[in-house]
Amino acid sequence: MTNKKMILTWEVDNRYSDLLLRDYLREVKGISRKTLAEIKFKGGKLVINGKEQNVRQYIKSGDKVDVHLPDEVVSKNIKITSLPLEVIYEDDHLLIINKPAGIVTIPTEDPYEPSIAGAVINHYRITGWPATFHAVNRLDRDTSGLLVAGKHRYAHDLLVKQQRAGKLERAYTALVSGEVSWRFGSIYAPIARKSSSIIEREISSAGRHAVTHFERIKLQQGYSTMLLRLETGRTHQIRVHMAWLGYPLLGDTLYGGNKRLLTRTALHSHRVMLNHPLTGELQCYEAPLPKDFKLND
Repeated sequence: MTNKKMILTWEVDNRYSDLLLRDYLREVKGISRKTLAEIKFKGGKLVINGKEQNVRQYIKSGDKVDVHLPDEVVSKNIKITSLPLEVIYEDDHLLIINKPAGIVTIPTEDPYEPSIAGAVINHYRITGWPATFHAVNRLDRDTSGLLVAGKHRYAHDLLVKQQRAGKLERAYTALVSGEVSWRFGSIYAPIARKSSSIIEREISSAGRHAVTHFERIKLQQGYSTMLLRLETGRTHQIRVHMAWLGYPLLGDTLYGGNKRLLTRTALHSHRVMLNHPLTGELQCYEAPLPKDFKLND
């Protein structure tokens, strides 16, 4: 299949008339120096009103600017896999999928283990999309639900900026051990890597700022259903924070949970709210709870 082209298109507003194209792309549209260099040296191009130009060209109101991004190179560390993807939303800039539990997002050292990255690259190859995998939020192996990816480096950069500014909202459903005492609450507790482990995290005054907001949705005998919203995005944040409160997630043996009711960590990314990286439109996506969360059905 012939590869599609990754093209960004804008019409110049009169506020930016007489700017250099370079300044328009960098200061107004937020294209990085690295991306501009890749456009210049790796097969991209800059076009104004149908004519190829360089970054020193001045623009005027009403000009149509097309930025042709170069084809991207897929890392050799990503093993392509035919794992089926449940696509929630996709256009030329944004991909949102519903990740199943039990699959890693990024490849491990095991060359035979499938990953979401490998499945996305396979999807791109089938559809002729010339990009690599740009995950915005990474979900742990056991975590299911919504995973956001930029479909090219520029979209990824903008989405990551949103996330760092707290403008990309992620909400999770978790099943936790015990009957949570509070209906609502917020956890402000810094998180650091445990010195004796490369995986495990812990609450530590030397850790990074971490904030989780929670709401108790339902009490069942022996466990609670919780709605959690991340203000920050630390590794294992929800798992560490809930265990610290004394309510570890069901199935999460790393942080004190057990597998009596559920054999995997009971965490599901059920809602994402973001501004589209190109249009700026506010968009909200949801993924229904997986079957294994319905313990009493």
